[in-house]
Amino acid sequence: MNDELKNKSGKVKVMYVRSDDDSDKRTENPRTGKGAGRSGPSRTEGGRRPARDSRDGKSRDGKPQRSGDRFRDNASRDRDSGPRDNNPWRTVSRAPGEEAVDKPDHGGISGKSFVDPEVIRRQRAEETRVYGENACQALFLSRPDCIVRAWFIQSVTPRFKEALRWMAANRKAYHVVDEAELAKASGTEHHGGVCFLIKKRNGTSVQQWVREAAEEDCVLALEDVGNPHNLGAIMRSCAHFGVKGVVVQDAAVLESGAAIRTAEGGAEHVQPITADSFIDALDQFRKAGYAIVTTSSHEGTPLFKATMPKKMVLVLGQERDGLSDAALDTADLSVAIQGTGNVESLNVSVATGVLLAEWWRQNKA
Repeated sequence: MNDELKNKSGKVKVMYVRSDDDSDKRTENPRTGKGAGRSGPSRTEGGRRPARDSRDGKSRDGKPQRSGDRFRDNASRDRDSGPRDNNPWRTVSRAPGEEAVDKPDHGGISGKSFVDPEVIRRQRAEETRVYGENACQALFLSRPDCIVRAWFIQSVTPRFKEALRWMAANRKAYHVVDEAELAKASGTEHHGGVCFLIKKRNGTSVQQWVREAAEEDCVLALEDVGNPHNLGAIMRSCAHFGVKGVVVQDAAVLESGAAIRTAEGGAEHVQPITADSFIDALDQFRKAGYAIVTTSSHEGTPLFKATMPKKMVLVLGQERDGLSDAALDTADLSVAIQGTGNVESLNVSVATGVLLAEWWRQNKA
């Protein structure tokens, strides 16, 4: 850009450009010798310019047009003709000949780029909220990189000093809020003073699991168990008795806020295992040398008389219907937990704790 177009501060001068070169002539005031503005009709004897519009100086009814009417007509004409790009008097902040730069289209959102709604839906499907002090402490120690955002009430922040320091250093957003705001963020009043928004884990395949399994390994397989509180209690028992893998039809069921909170940190010691078919997963484990052990409330070898294999998949189903016939047919061993008979069966999470305790006693104690 030419130097003459800049002022002392380096900024571009504001220029007034007229598109019609012939009309840019200025007349001279005969009394002062100075320019009197744009050439045009001289003043009349009364000291006023003749009333006119841009066409013939008369209104549509043929009468002389007043100044106010002329301004209204001009404004109406401007509206009808669209943008005033053809106005010969316009303010520009660039040198003549310099091309204008088109502004990016932000879809009507000032200062922001367009965000695909499909991307937002996918992100929300990949994220979940977990809460509870023990659950969030264990999650931070186990997989801090999965944390997207966090909320705390003031009273718990002293116990999350390391987490807050790490989030600040890694530019993770966190908020110190009151009880009402935290209940809104977590979706529950039982938040325990803290809530994390996290990226969900993906399930491990059966093939990958068996390649890395130890000589003694107990895997839990849950068929149609969906209650988050039962799942949380099951994960807590698994963590206590050293069971690290849980076969589920959808890995997301182990990532719900209620399940992780009930697990009290046990969820971080359990890895979901997934497959296209629950029965196919059991078959793959059998081919890898695992014994398939099913449970029944009414028949089967009494648990405390059975020999629990060192390498096994323990299969449990929902309380109401139990295991499907297809799952029962895969069994190498079926066991039953004997009791008084005063109740039909144990809660699935309680039964899991009893069964895993016996496997631990026989193989690990």
